[in-house]
Amino acid sequence: MPFQLDSWRNPPERLAAKSEEVHVWRAGLDRPRSIVESLLEILDSDERRQAERFHFEKDRTHFVVAHAVLRKIISRYVGVPPEALSFRSGPQGKPALTEDWNGNGLRFNMSHSHGLALYGVTRGREVGIDLEYIRRDFASLEIARSFFSQREIAMLSALPWNELAEGFFNCWTRKEAYIKAIGEGLSHPLNQFDVSLAPGEPAALLSTVENPPAASRWTLKDVAPCEGYAAAVAVEGHGWSLNCWQFPD
Repeated sequence: MPFQLDSWRNPPERLAAKSEEVHVWRAGLDRPRSIVESLLEILDSDERRQAERFHFEKDRTHFVVAHAVLRKIISRYVGVPPEALSFRSGPQGKPALTEDWNGNGLRFNMSHSHGLALYGVTRGREVGIDLEYIRRDFASLEIARSFFSQREIAMLSALPWNELAEGFFNCWTRKEAYIKAIGEGLSHPLNQFDVSLAPGEPAALLSTVENPPAASRWTLKDVAPCEGYAAAVAVEGHGWSLNCWQFPD
């Protein structure tokens, strides 16, 4: 079962990520202009340049807030000001702390959609997270046939019509969380692995074509961020517990 909507708690000011814990944070991205401009100050020069590339003000706002909140969250774990942090990107763009700050094995990932952001934080385990606003007009078998595996298409086709959208976005978020966790992003073919998707069925990585043993190395779990959204987190290994934190407004 996913974490319920009332499971999000206010966090302590300082946090320690333990290897047997996974922390997921939730934050709203629609903020007043004055707040956005102050958050812009804690971003580095590369992030500011990226922000300026957005044509629409709302997209720029969401980018600035999402990345500033990430810095504020990570600063709670490493104990330095958010503006002092430095990040690097993996081969497919997965963010990580530079070695200056990451002697403690902190891993994290971020996703945002339709004015909401989620952040996954772990220690010593890879993590990927995906958040999607549920668009029922987008959830179709036609689109599924372009991205999902044959097994997933068959499972989706077997669902009652009124469960199609939920099943579609269960599949979408679980697949995205997994490819983000392994650090390959969309370079990893989405039709080369299978996830569960039926409403009420536990999230799971069922099989992988390229590396069959990999399926047993990962745990998927649904997260309930807000009404009208779907989300999932993929974490390396087993035996971990999930804590959900609400980022202070």
